[in-house]
Amino acid sequence: MFDKILIANRGEIACRVIATARRMGIATVAVYSEADRDAPHVAMADEAVLVGPAPSLKSYLRADRIIQAALDTGAQAIHPGYGFLSENPEFVEAAEAAGLTFIGPSAQAMRAMGLKDKAKQLMIEAGVPVVPGYQGENQDPDFLAQEADKIGYPVLIKARAGGGGKGMRLVECPGDFAEALQSAQREAAASFGDPHCLIEKFIQRPRHIEVQVFGDKQGQVVHLFERDCSMQRRHQKIIEEAPAPGLTDDLRQAMGAAAVRAAAAIDYSGAGTIEFIVDGSKGLRADGFWFMEMNTRLQVEHPVTEAITGQDLVEWQLRVAAGEPLPLAQGEIPRTGHAIEARICAEDAQRGFVPATGRLQTWGLAGAAKFAFAPLRLDAGVEAGQEISPFYDPMIAKVICHGQSRAQALGRLAQALGALEAEGLTTNADFLRRLLISPGFSGAELDTGLVERELDNLTQPVLPPEGLVVVAGVALSGAIGGALGETSSQEADSAASDPWRSLGHWRGLGTAQLRLALNGEGGDYDLVLQLAGGSQIAGSKVRGRVQINGGDWQDFSVTQPLRSAPETPLTLALEQDGKIRRYALVWRGDAVELRDAGQSYRFARSAGWQDEQLADTSDAIIAPMPGLVQKVMVQAGEQVEAGQPLAILEAMKMEHVLKAPRAARLAAVLVSDAAQVSDGQVLIQFEPEGEAS
Repeated sequence: MFDKILIANRGEIACRVIATARRMGIATVAVYSEADRDAPHVAMADEAVLVGPAPSLKSYLRADRIIQAALDTGAQAIHPGYGFLSENPEFVEAAEAAGLTFIGPSAQAMRAMGLKDKAKQLMIEAGVPVVPGYQGENQDPDFLAQEADKIGYPVLIKARAGGGGKGMRLVECPGDFAEALQSAQREAAASFGDPHCLIEKFIQRPRHIEVQVFGDKQGQVVHLFERDCSMQRRHQKIIEEAPAPGLTDDLRQAMGAAAVRAAAAIDYSGAGTIEFIVDGSKGLRADGFWFMEMNTRLQVEHPVTEAITGQDLVEWQLRVAAGEPLPLAQGEIPRTGHAIEARICAEDAQRGFVPATGRLQTWGLAGAAKFAFAPLRLDAGVEAGQEISPFYDPMIAKVICHGQSRAQALGRLAQALGALEAEGLTTNADFLRRLLISPGFSGAELDTGLVERELDNLTQPVLPPEGLVVVAGVALSGAIGGALGETSSQEADSAASDPWRSLGHWRGLGTAQLRLALNGEGGDYDLVLQLAGGSQIAGSKVRGRVQINGGDWQDFSVTQPLRSAPETPLTLALEQDGKIRRYALVWRGDAVELRDAGQSYRFARSAGWQDEQLADTSDAIIAPMPGLVQKVMVQAGEQVEAGQPLAILEAMKMEHVLKAPRAARLAAVLVSDAAQVSDGQVLIQFEPEGEAS
C-alpha cells in the first residue's frame, strides 16, 4: 500500500479522498490555486503545494506542476478525483513516466472509451446493446441527414468527444436537422476541439441508469449495482439514487452483466461507470436498455452506491491501484436499503440558475456524518467563513440519505435540505427540496425530461405564511433581532446576541404602535404592530397584536433565544394560537432573510415607520421576564404619577425599574420583596382609567 498520495483536485472530492486516506494511515498532499489558499482540502491534507493562479488552466489543469509537486513531496501515487485531469490519458502517461502510480484506469482504457463512436463500436463487438444510430466517419451534412431519416425521428445529435450536454441537440423533424447539426458542431469544436458528431435514435421518456463497475490488475471485474440519474437539468445530474426505482431483478442482472462485459472488453482496472439509456415509456424491460458511454473515473454520485453496499469505493481505488485484488467477489457484494443524493450548488434557481458567489456566514447540517456511512451524510468542500469564488464548478457539497425504503430515504433528504445551514450564499437547496416532494419524483415517475417539464412550478416564488411576515415585521421594526438601522449582518448579529444592548422603547405597561411597510416575497405588506406592555423592544421578547394589509388583528409573541456565540444562527420563535414555530434569521444590510421549512424569504422596509405611544389601556404591570423582585416601592390604594418607580425586578444579574405609565390609583399589589416571578405574571393592578383621583 502507498505511504503518501497526492490529490490532483479541489473541493469536496479532494476532502473525500483525504478522509479515506487518513483512515487507512496514508499521508496526503493537496494542491491548490491562489484562490484556494484557505480552502478546507488544503487544511485537511498533511501537506499542500501551490500550483498556480485561480483560473483552472493555470493551476488544476497544469499537469506538469502537479506531477512535479508529487515528486517534490515524495508522493507515490496521484488520485485525480473527477473533472480536471481525471480522464486525460496524456496526464496518466506523464505521471507513469515520472515513476508515479495513477489511481485509475490505464491511458489505453481511457482512449478506448473517450470517443463515443469508437466506444459504441467496441460495445457492439462485446455484445453490449447500443442505441440505434450512426457512428461513422462521414460528416457530410447531406449524408448525416439521410442517416437520420433511416433511424427515424426524433433523433439526437451528439458530439463524439466530451460530455456535460455540450454539442448535443434534439431534432424533432427533418426540416430542423441542418441547422441543429451546424449548431452542435460549432459547440463541439469550441468545447472539445472536435466538431465530429454522431446521430442516435432519441428514446421517448428516457431514464438514465448507470452501473458502477470495478476491475483489478488481475483481470477480475465486478459491478456494484446501479444508480438512477434521470433527474437532470440541461443534461447535468442534480439528484441520484440507488437502486433504480422499478428496476426488476431480471433487468438488474442483465444490465450488470452487460456493464461487466463492457469493462472487461477494455481490460479495465479501477472505478468506472457504464451509463445506459433505458426506455421508460412501456415499463422497464430487459430488451429496453442501451449503452450510452463510459466514465473512466469515480463518479460524483458514488456515495449512494457506498450507502447501499457498505463499501468505501475510494478505498477500493487505492487497493486496486496498489496491485491488490478486488476486496469482494460479485456474489459477496451486499445491497441494503435505498439511498438518494442531492448536489448542492451555489446558484440561484429563481434567476435562471445563475452562479452565486459570496461568503458563507454559516454552514453545516446538524447530525450529519462527514464522508462516512450514516443515514445522513454530508460531503462538503466548504466551511463557514469561506469565500465562494467564480472560478470553479458551482457544486459545493452533496447531501446523502440512506433508509430501509425509498420513502424513508426521500423523507430524510427532504428534511435535511430544509435544515441545511448555508447563510450568506444562495444555493439550490430549496429547489432540490421542492423537486423531491413533487408528485413526479416522489411517485417515482422518472425520466430525464421531468425537471424541465416542471421547471416553472419548481422555481416560482413561494408566498410566505402570514406568521413569517409577522416575524419579518417585528425584526425590521427594530423591535427584536437587531436594532433598526443596522447596516451589516455582522453588526446586527452582534447586537442580537446581547438582548440588553438596547432597551430604548421598553415598556412595563401601555402599548406602543409601530407602522411600517415591507417589500418581500409575494409583494408589499402594510403592517401595524401594537406592542403590549412588558414587551422588550430591541430586546429578547415582543408580544402584542398585528394587522397585515388591513386584515383582522392577530395576537402574537416573538421570542429571540440567547445565542452562545455571535457566529451561531439567529432564531426567532413565533407563538400564535397556542402554536410555536421557529425561523432562522440572517441580516442582509437593511433587509432580513428568514428560512421556513427549507424555503428562504427576503424582506426589506419599503417605507418609513412610525413609533407612537397609544392611549394606555392596560390595567396591570406584568413581569417582562422571569426574575426576582428586589423591592416593591408602593402599596395598594396608593395614588401614583406617570413615570413613578413602582418596583425593581432583577433578571440575568441586571436590575429593571418598573415605572407607572400614567397617573393611576393602585387596585392591588400582588407581589412582595424577594418574590420569584415568571414571565408575564401580573405584579400590580391599576384601577380602570378615569377612576383615579
